[in-house]
Amino acid sequence: MAVMSLALNIEDFRRIARARLPKGIFDYIDRGAEDEVGLKALREGFDRTTFNPRVLVDVSRRDLSVTLLGRRQPLPLVVAPTAAAGLVWHQGEVALARAAGEAGIPFCIPTGSITAMERIAAESRGPLWFQLYMWHDRALSYQLIDRAKATGIDTLVLTVDTMALPNREYNARNGFEVPIRASLRGGLDMLRHPGWVWNVLWRYIREEGIPTYQHYPASFRSKITRKATSDAVRLADNLTWEDFASLRRYWPGKLVLKGVLHPDDAARARNHGADAIVVTSHGARNLDSAVAPIDALPAIAETVGGSLEIIADSGVRRGSDVLKLLALGARAAMVGRSVLYGTAAGGEAGARQVLDLLRNELDTHLALLGCPSLAGLNAGLVNRKHHA
Repeated sequence: MAVMSLALNIEDFRRIARARLPKGIFDYIDRGAEDEVGLKALREGFDRTTFNPRVLVDVSRRDLSVTLLGRRQPLPLVVAPTAAAGLVWHQGEVALARAAGEAGIPFCIPTGSITAMERIAAESRGPLWFQLYMWHDRALSYQLIDRAKATGIDTLVLTVDTMALPNREYNARNGFEVPIRASLRGGLDMLRHPGWVWNVLWRYIREEGIPTYQHYPASFRSKITRKATSDAVRLADNLTWEDFASLRRYWPGKLVLKGVLHPDDAARARNHGADAIVVTSHGARNLDSAVAPIDALPAIAETVGGSLEIIADSGVRRGSDVLKLLALGARAAMVGRSVLYGTAAGGEAGARQVLDLLRNELDTHLALLGCPSLAGLNAGLVNRKHHA
């Protein structure tokens, strides 16, 4: 697409996505929670972290590869689970999975996917993870786990930082929800974006019906029966370490705990058999004023860095952001919004281009740091400025 040829960075893709998507959908993927203090803190955290580059180092052969959960991959990235991928592009989860597979990195299928995991697996080419939100009805959650296992997925990511629905006031103002419901405000918004209506919404309606969450029970997807089922699939607010231990015993593959910001929780995750943790503030979309992951990472890495693999995310917009997280103790970074912008701009091709941008920036910054491989990154290469 011609417009994508002009995109030189992720912010360019963000502007394209903003123009193409209805406001309700764009705000859902782009914004934070409440007063968005945490969203601002994400960028400030990266900006306060600066590099101490080395010179006169042979960097003619640079290596961006990393071993993550026992699998060697060419980039230190994972495509994060994002519930709106299927709304920014028709079969957006498939587009993202294919782009991730082309890059040789994992794609984490969300619980709130518009496309079923079985179809994503059939049409993608790379490693797949599955993100699990534990529901109030544990039996339904375990049925979903069994589906993931039967699909051939070997890595389960339990998300534990969403114990209640976050306060995102813009969703109410925009009239946005899934399944998509008719509303005057939402309808007027969509009419201003006829390309999206025709290429995404109408295509779903024509081929499959109103887009909804394909991993939720069938009764939840129906307007008539959704209310009766909603309590069973509401987010579990009584989840404990005993639940995690039970899941560890049940799940035979790799188990990742997503939502860790405290060193003590990182240590408990290790002690309960987690293979990795994701240090994340959920993109500042849940608890406003939660600590930025880059600020929480050093203490967590000091506590468990030698005994547990650490992935970090929230707010990554540049390859330099990824390198800062890695220097402070992460093994890899998850990217969510960035690849969603690319998918909104051009489907699989847009997501691939975003991943290519990150790859090129990683390569350039590694050279300028005087560090020929990711293995050479350490805290001595960065400075951490304190809050003013």
